[in-house]
Amino acid sequence: MKKFFKEFREFINKGNVLGLAVGVIIGGAFSTITTSLTNDIIMPIVSIFLGGVDFSSMTLKLPTFYKLAADAAPNTLNYGNFISAVINFLILALVVFCIMKAFNSAADKAKKKKETPPAPPAPPEPSAEEKLLTEIRDLLKAQQK
Repeated sequence: MKKFFKEFREFINKGNVLGLAVGVIIGGAFSTITTSLTNDIIMPIVSIFLGGVDFSSMTLKLPTFYKLAADAAPNTLNYGNFISAVINFLILALVVFCIMKAFNSAADKAKKKKETPPAPPAPPEPSAEEKLLTEIRDLLKAQQK
């Protein structure tokens, strides 16, 4: 049993599992933000162009095959909520796409930076003997002129 818990602890402490857990938690919070963005900001703007239509009130009353009680709510197909959910999904997909595109771009730049070969080293400075020989050569050339 100790071995089982030890293996489980090692599994949990791996970066992949912790990263996945953090991603799921942040994704859930981000989903709430995009839902609010869709319902509270985008859908009211869209409804302006559609004559003030409220998507959440878009329903289709379904027929009933039995007698409803007086206080029972009618059976409805809420396609307006579905439209809001589709728009919410598209916004979330667009944001995830942009984040992944930026991440991949940064990773490509880092990869290219690592792949670029280092500049060739500067040629070594001439030794004192070579400098002296160069001076003698230059003096001999000057005397010949």
